[in-house]
Amino acid sequence: MRIKRPDAKNALSIIESSKRQMNFTLSIKISSESSETIIRNIYGCYRMLGDALLVKEGIESQDHLEPLNELSKLKLATSRPINIIEALRLLRHNINYYGYKPKIEEVEYAVNFAKDSFDEVYKEVLKIIKE
Repeated sequence: MRIKRPDAKNALSIIESSKRQMNFTLSIKISSESSETIIRNIYGCYRMLGDALLVKEGIESQDHLEPLNELSKLKLATSRPINIIEALRLLRHNINYYGYKPKIEEVEYAVNFAKDSFDEVYKEVLKIIKE
């Protein structure tokens, strides 16, 4: 972790980018060819929300765990536990570093999780950044 100047404007830019990317990702047709991209993007959008929380506080993360830890601290009423993002992180890791090809069911699960929870997480992060 590296301490920097708190930057709410940059944090806002990050979450807006995350929202745009998530909207695009959820528009991609699920297929064998798109499976890795969809998983990577969904995970990346959640990570960006966690990064935005850190940036607002003036913290630059050195790994993917710090942003996820920030998201896990949020008090959210989502239909699924937010710690599912950790499973997405591991899935993405296996895709990127071991050539894992996700099953269609795994992609559908990730897409459904994003549809069920992303907007709630996004709204909570936005509220915190605007404070």
